[in-house]
Amino acid sequence: MATRGNRSEKVKRIFQKFDNDRDGGLNRVEMAALVVAVNPRVKFSDEQINAILDEVFRTYGEFIEGERGLTYDGLLRTYDDGAGDVDRDFDTLVTESQRKQRTAAWAVSPHHDIVFDDTWKLVDELEILLKRLKSRQAKDKKFKNDNFDAYSDAGWSRELGPSSEISEKRVYWEESGPDYAIFVKELGALRIRADGARSREEAFDGQMAIGRVLYEHQLSKEALVSFKRSCELQPTDVRPHFRAANCLYLLGKCKEAKDEFLLALESAEAGGNQWGYLLPQIHVNLGIALEGEGMVLSACEYYREAAILCPTHFRALKLLGSALFGIGEYRAAAKALEEAIFMKPDYADAHCDLASALHALGEDERAIEVFQKAIDLNPGHVDALYNLGGLYMDLAQQGCLFFRAGETEEAKKALKEAFKMTNRVELHDAIYHMKQLQKKKVKSNGGANGEGVFVVVEQSKFKTVGEKTTLREDLGNAIRIRAFQRITRLSRCDVDLLKKEMSETDVSVSYTGGGAPQKSIRKPNLEESLRRLLRFLKPKTFQGAVKAINERILSVLDESGSSRGDLGMFYAVLAPICNGPPDKRKRIAFDALLWRPENEGGFQIRKMEAVRYIKLLRAIYVPSRGISEMLEIHGEMDSLMVSFSEFLAMFDGPDWGFGIMSTLLKLETGDRNRHGRQVCSVCRYPVIGSRFKEVNSLFSLCNQCYSEGKVPPSFKQDEYKFKEYGSEAEAMKDKCMCFTLQSHKAP
Repeated sequence: MATRGNRSEKVKRIFQKFDNDRDGGLNRVEMAALVVAVNPRVKFSDEQINAILDEVFRTYGEFIEGERGLTYDGLLRTYDDGAGDVDRDFDTLVTESQRKQRTAAWAVSPHHDIVFDDTWKLVDELEILLKRLKSRQAKDKKFKNDNFDAYSDAGWSRELGPSSEISEKRVYWEESGPDYAIFVKELGALRIRADGARSREEAFDGQMAIGRVLYEHQLSKEALVSFKRSCELQPTDVRPHFRAANCLYLLGKCKEAKDEFLLALESAEAGGNQWGYLLPQIHVNLGIALEGEGMVLSACEYYREAAILCPTHFRALKLLGSALFGIGEYRAAAKALEEAIFMKPDYADAHCDLASALHALGEDERAIEVFQKAIDLNPGHVDALYNLGGLYMDLAQQGCLFFRAGETEEAKKALKEAFKMTNRVELHDAIYHMKQLQKKKVKSNGGANGEGVFVVVEQSKFKTVGEKTTLREDLGNAIRIRAFQRITRLSRCDVDLLKKEMSETDVSVSYTGGGAPQKSIRKPNLEESLRRLLRFLKPKTFQGAVKAINERILSVLDESGSSRGDLGMFYAVLAPICNGPPDKRKRIAFDALLWRPENEGGFQIRKMEAVRYIKLLRAIYVPSRGISEMLEIHGEMDSLMVSFSEFLAMFDGPDWGFGIMSTLLKLETGDRNRHGRQVCSVCRYPVIGSRFKEVNSLFSLCNQCYSEGKVPPSFKQDEYKFKEYGSEAEAMKDKCMCFTLQSHKAP
């Protein structure tokens, strides 16, 4: 029960709330608003309102001051006489005010209103339960708020617009204690009440509202339960599928989120214009969920569609640009990010990613300016600080002409700010490296990263001894192919899986401009096939693999820029670098060419296609040789057919085939070959794989240094003769033979 002082204060606040013209009285319009507001569950007719007002103005006539109406003293007297309950009315107005704020946040469009009055009761009770749980956990220091504004925004599109649903603070609830168990039990009772509503529609309304409140408070697991129940109550309604998918993504269940978003998309497209407002958001969030699975090519398609559906959707353009950057399409990425910034000039995340794209394109001076703009917009932007520091470091290491002494300090400052905010180990290492750069000038021909001093010798001065010694150029090309195998993890992909994909994949035949039939598919579908082949990879690693494959293989196969690829040719190009015996790799490459429509069902392929395939292999894996050859094949016509044995002869040809595969196999098998205590005379690392011994000066080089033409400066010669040893056993055998020959020559 309120005390007299407290009571009069509440009456005064009620009076002031409805005294809109501030004339010290409540006229009939203001009094009508008060009566309706303190009785939100009652639906008054105009006649009822007029009857109530007539009674009040007649009974308390002494407190009526002309047109101004009922004074504060008059309102206080009505409560003293028991005409109303001060505490109840005051609490109702406070709750109603909070509800209106929440409704304003929720009801951006008429599709989001709570329909039934009883649903508001559920919402109010749930808010009380949440407030109680928060209070108890805060008391036990189990409830935490963490600011995550410093990091790049994932671009999450919400159904109701910007940041109205997800707090700027990340909330951590302690779910293992007794307080949370009590909350879940009480929440279950509210759900049962919602399900017990008078109609299916009202039950849906209640479950959706419960889910919305829980989602607002970042209780995604509990919100998901209500949204799933809403899906059961109204399976064709888009909203519960969309919200359930959002919850699944926040819970780290990207695949399930993707499936739920696809259901939402299917329902929205079937519903016509009713759900048109939600389609762009579904596309954006579906793209984000796909990125969570590492499926960046697929994500790009949905971001593009979102931007088409809503041309002012700057988030969709930003996400598209970031995804394109992630697959190595830097020019297209910069264009999309520039469009996002044009629409939203203060978009710090878009500036940060644009700067990264510009750096990748070699536009470093402009990249520095754009990184700085991102930091000006958000001084605590960790990604911008870190990347700007990294860019300065790159320029310093390259000895770039544009790099001035003062910029070293700028780099250190940016990195220190980022380290202070995140405590990331790599930032500490980067700062240390910057200090080392300042302490001593790195020599242009060595001295960094543990290398000794060296000189680079032109290729013509490197000679080989014996037929088994690999040419320097061939080894360099094979090392680059091996690096590609490692980045993509294709060396761990069993080549038999390609055969399995061909037998299980149903691809419709399409026709190119020249009329040749192809099993052509869009890049996102091709990415799905890759995901099955590399299913052992984590999403981030798979994303890196897709980037490398897109840059090196798809860019060559997609000559027309149509974002489509010849699947048979794609499998044939992958086969030589997959895991498996070399003969099987070649066989499956041939089978992939047979699988193409013009050859399907036969045992031979057209010679023209075999030539084109091998030239594509060389263009992709040995670009220094292959690109000029690619120009020769356009317009070439050949009706001859080749068998597998003839194909092998073409494939293994050392001059015009893919003979480099034998060198690649040597690298694959030699990855773990060590040569005792032998170290490379240049890099000083233990020799792994093959050892290249210079037969006159007797120094040794590792694979990498030999392929790059590095030799110790103390051994200056007109030419260098190298012999390759695959193991120390070979070296010892060769040594023994030399001793034997020398003993025979001795008198």
